[in-house]
Amino acid sequence: MSELFAVRMDVNLPPDMDPDARSELLAREKAYSQEWQRSGHWRSIWRCVGEYANISIFEVDGNAQLHEIVSGLPLFPYMDITVTPLTTHPSDIHAS
Repeated sequence: MSELFAVRMDVNLPPDMDPDARSELLAREKAYSQEWQRSGHWRSIWRCVGEYANISIFEVDGNAQLHEIVSGLPLFPYMDITVTPLTTHPSDIHAS
């Protein structure tokens, strides 16, 4: 059975990072994240306005798979990550 997680990712790239290395890193990050989005495990990604951060919703087989996905991100060494497990709210009119 799959589990839902909200994951906040705050990115902290070094300000003196080589521009070419930065561009290459961001291209790899985009390709990697879009691959997981196409798989259905990375259900959505939302930008945090005014910050270099996002909140993403993952639907995975458990903690191990979420760790595999998140730790595989090319930007992982430059991120502060907060993971929140999610469950259905009893007042949700869309829950079945």
